[in-house]
Amino acid sequence: MEAQKNFKIGTLEVKPGEAYHGKLELSKGAFEVPVSVFCGKRPGQTVLITAGVQAGEYVGIQSAIDLARHLQIEKVNGTIIIVKVIRREEFEHRAGSLGVKDGKNLNREFPGKADGTETERLAYAVATELFPYVDRYIDLHSGNDYERLTPFVYYAGCAKEEVVAMSRKMAEQVDVPYMVRSAVATGGAYNYAASMGIPSILIERGEMGAWTLEEARSTRRDVKNILCAIGSYEEKRDYRQYYPLEVVDVTYQAAEFTGCWYPFKNPGDMIIRGEVIGEIRDYEGNPLEVCRAEYDGVILFETGSLQVKAGGSAITYGRIARIFDDRKERITKYWAKRSESFLEQRRAELKSALAERWIKEIKKQLPDGKKLKILDVGCGSGFFSILLAKEGHQVVGTDLTPEMVVNAKKLAKEEQVEPTFLVMDAEKLEFEDASFDMVISRNLTWTLPHAEEAYQEWKRVLKPGGILLNFDANYGNDDCSDTSGLPKNHAHYTVGDELLQECEEIKKQLPISSYARPAWDLNVLGKAGFSKFGIDLEISSRIYIEKDEFYNPTPLFMLCSRKKI
Repeated sequence: MEAQKNFKIGTLEVKPGEAYHGKLELSKGAFEVPVSVFCGKRPGQTVLITAGVQAGEYVGIQSAIDLARHLQIEKVNGTIIIVKVIRREEFEHRAGSLGVKDGKNLNREFPGKADGTETERLAYAVATELFPYVDRYIDLHSGNDYERLTPFVYYAGCAKEEVVAMSRKMAEQVDVPYMVRSAVATGGAYNYAASMGIPSILIERGEMGAWTLEEARSTRRDVKNILCAIGSYEEKRDYRQYYPLEVVDVTYQAAEFTGCWYPFKNPGDMIIRGEVIGEIRDYEGNPLEVCRAEYDGVILFETGSLQVKAGGSAITYGRIARIFDDRKERITKYWAKRSESFLEQRRAELKSALAERWIKEIKKQLPDGKKLKILDVGCGSGFFSILLAKEGHQVVGTDLTPEMVVNAKKLAKEEQVEPTFLVMDAEKLEFEDASFDMVISRNLTWTLPHAEEAYQEWKRVLKPGGILLNFDANYGNDDCSDTSGLPKNHAHYTVGDELLQECEEIKKQLPISSYARPAWDLNVLGKAGFSKFGIDLEISSRIYIEKDEFYNPTPLFMLCSRKKI
């Protein structure tokens, strides 16, 4: 492996294993910006992080300051450059987004001009003295003093296909509800960087020229997650709440009149085509302009001040694209790789004392002497389906992973029972309403990108009064790659470190991993229309008595509820 070299930029030089905190001169000293440079001992990419491109957007600035204090040089691969405030003079003069001397917005001037105004010369310096050293770029922003917004992330969209793809992958790591593909190649710093071949994103969080510690922490966490995902920082990624949805056909609706602005919607609100989303009125309250939504979508940001001027931004919204969620593809491929070992585990488990214990616990929740139509959702290799079929119930087992379904059919044949097994998404079941007397699941909900939607689906396919029985655990709190407390014959030792680490990475893409469970589940079930809740936190102590190959170190909980009649 090639050794890491000293990092040089301008008059600044940082040795491997060292971190520099101080000032960086640009344009032969014409501009001086506060910077931290982390030159790791191991080679890797050079990542540029900037804030204060618009000096009144404080969340990004505070996030950059915090990040420079929290990064540990021994965890860095390659080089990380953090420019905490690019527009330092404007920040120190509280001048907002516009240049003190020329009134220009830096984020509209890239690539700039060597002989232009001060803002144009600063853009040129960044484009020619910083960008050529950079492999990835993250720009940190927030709403200025008149902007209200919902957190979202832009990714570069006008560049080579591979640059756009890598930019999008970076955006997917950001814990915000929405992401937007940029439609321009110049003007903004990250847009122009992408046109130079640098995968780039811009994070928006915070509004109205204000900042909070939580907003700054959230953005810092986003940046660290990106650094970990691209291999620039050696640390486990944090869990997050969101997997950003793509917003397309973004409309930046400008005001036709100068007047008083009255928005009827808030950032993050959904809108319907033709709906009135705001009005501009004169000083007597007479409408000058009525703003209507051109299509169904979501509000991204809007003017938060009473004043709005002709030609200025009023409200911005976009259409949410119903795109394929590649987390499901990744999850399916992961469980496909584990399907053969699962088959062997379930085959052995059916012959063990656990099978009798499981069916005993399940039968406690069922009406006596009644044969039911049961859906085993996320059936895996068919363990529950087979147990329930042996009791005489009509069972349908579904799983998203085709290899699991193939093995479930094989195992059912060996056990001489005939459940039906289908490949199906637990969040989008293909059954008619009110099809089943019972829905049962084990160790599924923790793997779902949209667990709340899954609960809604399970309620839909249940008959009135039908039973939901869910066995799961708070796996998001545990590290499944840590096998130190497991017996040597445990299944996790046969899975291998690589697959266990992959499981941990998938968990961090799932919002449910950060919820307090089963309290979250009970709340969701209540809102979904379930009743008569039962919760058992001692189920593991009755099932996993021996510390053997089947032992589950994470305590299970059992949720039992009924669909309202």
